[in-house]
Amino acid sequence: MNVETAARQLEALGRPTRLRVYRILVRAGNEGLPVGRLQARVGIAASTLSHHLKRLIDAGLVSQERQATTLLCRANYPAMNALLGFLADECCADAGLDDEATETAA
Repeated sequence: MNVETAARQLEALGRPTRLRVYRILVRAGNEGLPVGRLQARVGIAASTLSHHLKRLIDAGLVSQERQATTLLCRANYPAMNALLGFLADECCADAGLDDEATETAA
C-alpha cells in the first residue's frame, strides 16, 4: 500500500458517521447488510447514508452488490487489513536510531 491510498482511506474514515457505518459493516461479516438494515442501525436519512457510503466505496473500503431488489453493502476486508498492516508494519522500526539517521530514513 502506498501513502496516498492510506491517506485517502483514513480520510474516508475521518468522519464519525462514516466510521460508525464502516464498523457496523465490519461487524456484519462477509454477508454484509442490506442498505435498509444499515440505515436502521445508523439512524440517518437515506440520502445522508448514500453520501457516506459513496465516500467509503470510493476509498475502496466498502463494496456494494445488487441482489434482485436488495442492495448489499460489505466491508472490503483485504483493504482493511492492508490499511492496518500499513500502519503497523514499521512500528518501532527507528527505535534506537539517533535523530540524524531517523531524518534520513524518512
